Amino acid sequence: MQAAVPLGDTYIEKDTPMFMRTVLALFSGGFATFALLYCVQPMMPVLSREFSINAAQSSLILSVSTAMLALGLLITGPISDRLGRKPVMVLSLFSAAIFTLAGGMVPSWEGVLITRALVGLSLSGLAAVAMTYLSEEIHPNHIGLAMGLYIGGNAIGGMSGRVITGVLIDYVSWHAAIMVVGGLALIAAAVFWKILPESRNFRARSLHPRSLLEGFVVQFRDAGLPLLFIEAFLLMGSFVTLFNYIGYRLLAEPYHLSQAVVGLFSVVYLSGIYSSAKIGSLADKLGRRQVLWAVIVMMLIGVSLTMFTPLPMVIIGVLLFTFGFFGAHSVASSWIGRRAITAKGQASSLYLFSYYVGSSVAGTGGGVFWHYAGWNGIGLFIGALLLVALAVALRLAKLPPLEAKVQL
Repeated sequence: MQAAVPLGDTYIEKDTPMFMRTVLALFSGGFATFALLYCVQPMMPVLSREFSINAAQSSLILSVSTAMLALGLLITGPISDRLGRKPVMVLSLFSAAIFTLAGGMVPSWEGVLITRALVGLSLSGLAAVAMTYLSEEIHPNHIGLAMGLYIGGNAIGGMSGRVITGVLIDYVSWHAAIMVVGGLALIAAAVFWKILPESRNFRARSLHPRSLLEGFVVQFRDAGLPLLFIEAFLLMGSFVTLFNYIGYRLLAEPYHLSQAVVGLFSVVYLSGIYSSAKIGSLADKLGRRQVLWAVIVMMLIGVSLTMFTPLPMVIIGVLLFTFGFFGAHSVASSWIGRRAITAKGQASSLYLFSYYVGSSVAGTGGGVFWHYAGWNGIGLFIGALLLVALAVALRLAKLPPLEAKVQL
């Protein structure tokens, strides 16, 4: 069953009040999602000491969230195809904030992992649906910009969650730090609920198992969508790996930075806030196939610079790497909505499923490289992932334009 094609005058146009409401709401949703998801990342060294676990085990506090988020995407995307976009996203944000507050009250490592799994499962509702909502409601000429602003919210949320907890745990318990982030997420969820416009181009689809299966299978008949799914795995896997273990490196010799300073290191996300909107807009003008491979090369240059010892080189390298990642994710994610003809929610779900599986698998797997080879092992691991991502991007650039779809 093919979704109805929306009429041109029902799209949300740039420079209108509704466009501003939409991007502000999705910015707020993206902020809450990434703040809740990644606020635990700078805590990993502290958790290693408190629970007497190694770096790879500590990384499970993030990996269980992203793994459950990935599994949830396969459910919440189709549910939104039936029940609507906004209701699923609103329930997602409120549930995740509440589970985060509950996690701040749990004393055991096992209990922490359970609440983090529930947070990830809850967040799948917004992660699966936000890109689809934008691709349905925003005019095609402005999707790249809107998607970039949404991902900019992701970047600010990821930065804020890391900075808040990274600084606070030098002064308060990690339980209190998590609860602060949960409270902020509740506020963001309320803003999202109040200002996001209702869908105008949504067309309900059947939840019949056969219809759901066909919605997933049809995405693999396209020449480009499976490549974008692979790209999501590789890009997110490399990004999470770097930020999972950079804290361990900066706390150790020769730097011996404090936990608060390492937490403040997450301000490098500001480069991602700029690049997501800038690169997304650039891709609207020049074409995604011309832009994606270039920002992946930037990520490679960035991770290469982190292999040097001087701290300024490390900082510059992480800045370039972060700038490139958010630009690449902005381009690839907006490309999904342009290529998928039908079951757009399921297409977005598959992209983000791959995205968060990459976070879980590579994020924890990188701990093995850290254990045996330190930062050199991490750099080589990330470099290998990005070289494959570059090859995939170059393959995407060679695909012929699709006559039946929007010009890429």
